Amino acid sequence: MSSLSRELVFLILQFLDEEKFKETVHKLEQESGFFFNMKYFEDEVHNGNWDEVERYLSGFTKVDDNRYSMKIFFEIRKQKYLEALDKHDRPKAVEILVKDLKVFSTFNEELFKEITQLLTLENFRENEQLSKYGDTKSARAIMLVELKKLIEANPLFRDKLQFPTLRNSRLRTLINQSLNWQHQLCKNPRPNPDIKTLFVDHSCRLPNDARAPSPVNNPLLGSLPKAGGFPPLGAHGPFQPTPSPVPTPLAGWMSSPSSVPHPAVSGGAIALGAPSIQALKHPRTPPTNSAVDYPSGDSDHVSKRTRPMGISDEVSLGVNMLPMTFPGQAHGHNQTFKAPDDLPKTVARTLSQGSSPMSMDFHPIKQTLLLVGTNVGDIGLWEVGSRERLVQKTFKVWDLSKCSMPLQAALVKEPVVSVNRVIWSPDGSLFGVAYSRHIVQLYSYHGGEDMRQHLEIDAHVGGVNDIAFSTPNKQLCVTTCGDDKTIKVWDAATGVKRHTFEGHEAPVYSICPHYKENIQFIFSTALDGKIKAWLYDNMGSRVDYEAPGRWCTTMAYSADGTRLFSCGTSKDGESFIVEWNESEGAVKRTYQGFHKRSLGVVQFDTTKNRYLAAGDDFSIKFWDMDTIQLLTAIDADGGLQASPRIRFNKEGSLLAVSANDNMIKVMANSDGLRLLHTVENLSSESSKPAINSIPVAERPASVVSIPGMNGDSRNMVDVKPVITEESNDKSKVWKLTELGEPSQCRSLRLPENMRATKISRLIFTNSGNAILALASNAIHLLWKWQRNDRNATGKATASLPPQQWQPASGILMTNDVVETNPEEAVPCFALSKNDSYVMSASGGKISLFNMMTFKTMATFMPPPPAATFLAFHPQDNNIIAIGMDDSTIQIYNVRVDEVKSKLKGHSKRITGLAFSNVLNVLVSSGADAQLCVWNTDGWEKQKSKVLQIPQGRSTSALSDTRVQFHQDQVHFLVVHETQLAIYETTKLECMKQWLVRESSAPITHATFSCDSQLIYTSFMDATICVFSSANLRLRCRVNPSAYLPASLSNSNVHPLVIAAHPQESNMFAVGLSDGGVHIFEPLESEGKWGVAPPPENGSASAVTATPSVGASASDQAQR
Repeated sequence: MSSLSRELVFLILQFLDEEKFKETVHKLEQESGFFFNMKYFEDEVHNGNWDEVERYLSGFTKVDDNRYSMKIFFEIRKQKYLEALDKHDRPKAVEILVKDLKVFSTFNEELFKEITQLLTLENFRENEQLSKYGDTKSARAIMLVELKKLIEANPLFRDKLQFPTLRNSRLRTLINQSLNWQHQLCKNPRPNPDIKTLFVDHSCRLPNDARAPSPVNNPLLGSLPKAGGFPPLGAHGPFQPTPSPVPTPLAGWMSSPSSVPHPAVSGGAIALGAPSIQALKHPRTPPTNSAVDYPSGDSDHVSKRTRPMGISDEVSLGVNMLPMTFPGQAHGHNQTFKAPDDLPKTVARTLSQGSSPMSMDFHPIKQTLLLVGTNVGDIGLWEVGSRERLVQKTFKVWDLSKCSMPLQAALVKEPVVSVNRVIWSPDGSLFGVAYSRHIVQLYSYHGGEDMRQHLEIDAHVGGVNDIAFSTPNKQLCVTTCGDDKTIKVWDAATGVKRHTFEGHEAPVYSICPHYKENIQFIFSTALDGKIKAWLYDNMGSRVDYEAPGRWCTTMAYSADGTRLFSCGTSKDGESFIVEWNESEGAVKRTYQGFHKRSLGVVQFDTTKNRYLAAGDDFSIKFWDMDTIQLLTAIDADGGLQASPRIRFNKEGSLLAVSANDNMIKVMANSDGLRLLHTVENLSSESSKPAINSIPVAERPASVVSIPGMNGDSRNMVDVKPVITEESNDKSKVWKLTELGEPSQCRSLRLPENMRATKISRLIFTNSGNAILALASNAIHLLWKWQRNDRNATGKATASLPPQQWQPASGILMTNDVVETNPEEAVPCFALSKNDSYVMSASGGKISLFNMMTFKTMATFMPPPPAATFLAFHPQDNNIIAIGMDDSTIQIYNVRVDEVKSKLKGHSKRITGLAFSNVLNVLVSSGADAQLCVWNTDGWEKQKSKVLQIPQGRSTSALSDTRVQFHQDQVHFLVVHETQLAIYETTKLECMKQWLVRESSAPITHATFSCDSQLIYTSFMDATICVFSSANLRLRCRVNPSAYLPASLSNSNVHPLVIAAHPQESNMFAVGLSDGGVHIFEPLESEGKWGVAPPPENGSASAVTATPSVGASASDQAQR
């Protein structure tokens, strides 16, 4: 449904409500699914009208849509059941149990049994959990609090809980305006027009015709004495013969550039059939997913919402369902649906800058590097992980002779210069600094402490208030704005000025370059509150709006570029954050929660396509983008400025905040803490003295470093595999940990209800409480750990066996197979981020399964070609990359059932795919041993390289090559039967390599630990090795005798796949060739897999390729 058709439904809802058609209003709300009337829902719950409560809900969600929806229906039906028991109406209670509650037994049989047992009690309050159950009224009130939280958290209700702000009788007003317009076009306009019907266009009758009553007495049009009713028609009506200009919609101004600075666009420009480019409405990659989709295109018909195959991104919880909660006890909502943990709320670092920070920006790739500009013109570059200030520069004009006389005079008059903005270029190779006096300086960055002067531009008369990078015509440019009321665009390579935009009547405060599809544009805001938009054509501003607050306003898009926000503060200190409706140039929602009078200009930022943050009232305030109410506020342990500066890193795992006494506090979530810990460990290891290190002059030329791991990418040399034997003396200091007995580690073979031939694919669920396997016979196996006294978290563990889980229906998740032997097919699967869906194939069609019911939701893409590898897009569960056995990669949109792109670059079947959401690339690998890097914006191939296979080595004709990204999202692991290798993505350069000796068993699979510090590797001889990823050196070896029974230890049983736990870095599992699955953990007394070998040259990140395993004088060189 088009947006205007949707808005028409809202106008009809308003009309029906004003006319007191109450039942019809709620019926339309339910049938359209556009607006959930919480007040009506509350009334029906309070009144116990359960049938109407469920009927109304059914217009917005069904029981099995997601966990939020399931819990909503469960709470309602549980309450209905308890009320029947309270009235001693046993037949009614049994009916509810069988008809309404039994559906939940599929997901939690124990819960259903406990509910059933309540029938045996004279008073259900004898149950300990229900002992505090009060009367019906109070129980409904308690439940309603829970339901409202669930509804507000449920993504299916996003944008449906707020009715749009409309003037009274808006539909009547539009009809009146239409009639006025029709009257203006009338061939014989008369002072008192004859309007008898709305069914056909109005036309005044000829003078000799009978005259109808005037609109004033018309019962439909004029009798209601309410605001917004139709005014009299005539020459002085609201519409005059010449249509007055109206503001251009943000999505429409790009369609046809005009030669006048401020083109007048008639009101018809936003009509349904308007020939405008809808770039701002339909980005190339669909926005964050919703399970609800509306018909698009030119259709004006109002249709009931559809439920296509689209995969919702709403549930970030595991597959264990429905913890039982009852009125009177603490509801489970505070556990399962508490405020999000992915916000950076923990103070992880405190940095002393020396002067007050004015602007901060994290490096886009090396996400612990923080650039800072201060109020005295200083620039600081911090490695936040190690707390080290890499660079500190004071303000200095590089070449005063090239500066304009006004600048030289300004510097003499006021030598103190402040930084207004610092910002990195998209690839982090440059950064720009905008100063309060005329100039902009650009530096090039080469890693570590190496930053060099690049360009100095005398950009504006007065202060340069903002700076940003953009790429018009695929050429990197710098855009600036200043006190001289202009916006200027400069070539980032040469400093040549490309464009000057004039039109603001006040100093330009901020700029926001962006692009939609192939259209590049810039938003700008000025100190008079005006917002303008510019194309790179010197044709003038395309729009002219007023920002809330009408003073200092900044604008920003969500990370995926689909939603536009602005934050502003008025001269009186009133602050606003709003989201803009880009199709109309109107404020879509205004967020609440600011201090009444902000002390300073409020700064804001966005992250994760979900959150907004602003510094206000000595704290950081957070909002969910879809909810106007304040989500939470954090004071960062106190000491913040009144309106602190804030900045997220690209992943949203770190948040830098300015504090008093020239301090910067860096907040972190769990991912951020792990990232900082990783960098800190690398830094501390690199500072340790070498143990018996070989002199540098004697070392082979294969010493390399990983850029992004320690902030330094200099002095890199190509890897040249050589065999290195370490000093025997070193073994006295460090010894490889060998595990050969079952007592030396915790290992558990998972119980088997059915026999599988061999395990082809294996993965832990993202929640960490289950393991999913795909057997070679195309059947999926799921094991889940239950929460109990011995396992309070319900997470996977080698200490307790899980249950092999199946729904009560007994169905299996079985892939479609071709007529040929399924054992010969190449199986593949991918699990959605929320653990709700698995996409899988075993040589036949691709199947989409519901992980809660095991039901097949859809099948698609019948062979040939057959799918051989699957990967979900990290930002959109509806986009999936599919590697095929014909060597192509298909980018497929599940929601619309359409292949968006077909990538060609390999010569044999695809064996590996991995996305980086930092670099916005897809890395692919094939049976041709080739690696390719693809840009995910346009799906163009950026680089390709053939894997370095040792000379003279013979590999199988279709040997798998797998790829997996490091936690830093810049480096990736390559796994081949002959080697492990670490590659840097942007240059596609091999940083480290570990080769298997030709006489040794080949590698079958390998994977990073969840923190990327370890690499778990399995071999054809059933050995499992644990490597340190920082240097690809072996630290622990698990021999077959440690986990295989004696009857199998000499057989050909071996691991085919290996999987790492998503939260426990020392836990992994293997799938065996005999169909078994083993899970491994180190002994609790050890806590880790061996000891990291010492760095070879005083640095853990400067290593020698160790190419061999097998007989050698060194433990390290053996496997």
